[in-house]
This record gives sequence, C-alpha cells and structure tokens, in this order.
Amino acid sequence: MDLLHRIGFWGDRHHPKWMDIVRIVLGVFLCIKGIQFPQQMSLLLSKLPNDLSGNSFLIVLLSHYVLFGHLMGGILMIAGAFTRFACLIQIPILLGAIIFINASGDLWKPYSELYLSVLVLALLLYFLVAGNGSLSVASYLVEDKKKKTG
Repeated sequence: MDLLHRIGFWGDRHHPKWMDIVRIVLGVFLCIKGIQFPQQMSLLLSKLPNDLSGNSFLIVLLSHYVLFGHLMGGILMIAGAFTRFACLIQIPILLGAIIFINASGDLWKPYSELYLSVLVLALLLYFLVAGNGSLSVASYLVEDKKKKTG
C-alpha cells in the first residue's frame, strides 16, 4: 500500500494545469461515447466473438457496465471528483474495445478507431497516476477545508 500512496503523492505533485483541460475534454468525450453506445449496439453485437454473442445475460451486463462506466466515469472526470476511481472503471472498457472491437482487422482502414482507443487508454492510465489536478471539485474541497481550519 505504501507504493500506491507514493505514486498518488507523486501524481498530485507533478500535474501540470493544462492537463486539467485534457481531463475535462476526455470526460466530455467519454460521456458522448456513453450516449452514443446504445445507438451502436447492433454494430457491437456483430463484432463480438461467436462464443459471447449467444449469451444474452452477459451482453446485457456488459452493455449496462459500458453505459454506466462511460457516463458516470465521464461525469466524475469532468468534475474532477474520484478521478482515479473513474479511470479504474474506464480501463477495462477500453481494453475490451481494443481487444474485441477495434483489433478486428480494420487497423489499416482510414479513420480506424483503434488509434483513438489507444490514446484514450493512455490518457486514462496517466490520470490514474496523476489524479485530479487543481481544476477539480476535490481540490476545491481541500482548499475550502484548509481555509476553515487555518
């Protein structure tokens, strides 16, 4: 646990302010993808492997997880509250998108979403380490608490 605290401390101290804007834009992007997800369910079902496509309970569970993860994770990232938790929610979704959906041979087609998925995954891993930043609800609450006690 000491290693996790040291990584979190390092991330809190080495967070440039412009990355807060990147975090907010990433949160907006994830919310938009969450809103678009139910409209693209048939495309997702056609790209799933055959052993997964027959299990309707698993598909319903995955679709609710992706929808909830993108919407709530995006909102938390926009606000800058529980950013690391929001990244932990998003990472399995992006790994699944890279492995099952985007890596299906469309890599060399123009406008492949694999590059976008890898970029979003890299940003999520960065914010998992770096945390909220100064433009966040959590930072505001910490500063407000310091003002009241000091």
